[in-house]
Amino acid sequence: MPPLWSSDSLIGDLTSDEVRRHPSTREVQTPADLRNVLRGHLPLSGVRIQDLDLHPYEQLLLGRTDLEGLVVLGGHLSDDLARHLRLHGALVFPSVTGAPINPYRSRLYQADDLYAGIFARGYRTTPDARAYAWSQDADLARDTFVTLLRAIHDDSMTDALTELLQGHTVVGVMGGHALERGTQEYAAAATMGHALADAGRVVLTGGGPGAMEAANLGAFVGDHNRLAPALRRLSTVPSFRPSIDAWAEVALEVREDLLLARGRDGTTGVRSVGIPTWFYGHEPPNVFCGGIAKYFSNALREDGLLARCTGGLVVLPGAAGTVQEIFQAVTPLYYAAEGAPVPPLVLVGHEHWTEVLPVWPALRALGLYRPFGDAVHLVDTVEEAAAILLS
Repeated sequence: MPPLWSSDSLIGDLTSDEVRRHPSTREVQTPADLRNVLRGHLPLSGVRIQDLDLHPYEQLLLGRTDLEGLVVLGGHLSDDLARHLRLHGALVFPSVTGAPINPYRSRLYQADDLYAGIFARGYRTTPDARAYAWSQDADLARDTFVTLLRAIHDDSMTDALTELLQGHTVVGVMGGHALERGTQEYAAAATMGHALADAGRVVLTGGGPGAMEAANLGAFVGDHNRLAPALRRLSTVPSFRPSIDAWAEVALEVREDLLLARGRDGTTGVRSVGIPTWFYGHEPPNVFCGGIAKYFSNALREDGLLARCTGGLVVLPGAAGTVQEIFQAVTPLYYAAEGAPVPPLVLVGHEHWTEVLPVWPALRALGLYRPFGDAVHLVDTVEEAAAILLS
């Protein structure tokens, strides 16, 4: 068997500087990551191999015995390799059958992942709908193994989300799921999403319908001239009620056309991300996110969503869920250390936030004599909100 530092086509060469830069715990999520680890002929202790096909590397791994502390999360490997890894101290998590999701997934979802099969068999058969049913199955509610799988899945989502957003300025857009396509308010939210993305911000939403979809759509279109036609097509199915199928299908068609147009003009990069949850299974995810981090745990989802809004947060009119998000966002700002940066929090809709749901007076009272008080704003238009967030 050749040494691991041979010129084998799977291995290549690492420089001494690259070897020294390897951290003690290395996440291996792509074949390129695995090649880098193997060609460095470093101990495999501390390596986490996530959801990879190990068959091309089997002979190389069978020749290694420095496997104490190696963790293999799912993926594909032979029984011989699995036995060898365990014999030498590795922890091997098997691939899971019977679950509608891959708990070891190393990247965010795309719309096609969650809505696979919708045109042929309907929404109820899609991975998204089946994952919700799995999360609600009473027979599995106390199943420790299923609970573990969901927790691993959510941690994988968090890890993938962190990697995707690293180095980006993120602006959160919150708002109600009931906002319908074809309304002026929906178009305004989309226009704001486009303005933020064009200014280099990543638009982060709860990933659902309504105001969330509008903001993701605006960011997704790329060229502003494509927004109005997209809005017109989507308005033919204003809401996901009563039919998620029709609502999602027209959006998937619009998305496909936008992807083709963006491919022609070279619109690339991360422009928006959605973070929905199967906790609200009746709210389907919107398809216009550049990546979808969908969680089983709504608490983890809410915390992760708000904590990542480094560039500020704009809140469009909403109801109970939106109010919860406002105060969840305010709490860390209220207790922020003296001199710590406080990103802006902008509420849109004077009448809504002072009369319909009088959140604004409470925010002003909380902000008295606190640094975050100057960072909280109430405006009437999305144009004003965008100006504050981009100033």
